[in-house]
Amino acid sequence: PGSENADLSNVEIGSTIYANKPGDGSAREQAASCQRVIGGLANITQDYATKRYRSNVMNWGMLPFHLKGEPTEFEVDDYIFVPGIKQALKDNKLDDITAYVIKNGKAVPISLYIKEMTANEREIVQAGCLINFNRNNKKA
Repeated sequence: PGSENADLSNVEIGSTIYANKPGDGSAREQAASCQRVIGGLANITQDYATKRYRSNVMNWGMLPFHLKGEPTEFEVDDYIFVPGIKQALKDNKLDDITAYVIKNGKAVPISLYIKEMTANEREIVQAGCLINFNRNNKKA
């Protein structure tokens, strides 16, 4: 579902982490950057330990997803497909996102959402990171 128009020109493949409450501890600045460096595109969580960690996730160009319900449908090494997320970011329609866990030849729907993001935060994620956002928006 949702993959009818998907091909390598409009799909990005990366890693994600799930944690109940990530971002607590002294290494939260480095945690987001390290995740991105190894191909991270998103976090899925019940809640973030701190607003700062959530901001770091977005500043590194990753999506700060929240999971509706418990993580019973996916496990390590499963693929999660989130169709239409770029358009949802552009339209600021982030309160109900249907994603799919792909495993054993089946697509099982899960419900995600992203808590309110500012226009700049949405643009930062779309640009890939805060550095790209600033580079694209510098005054000539």
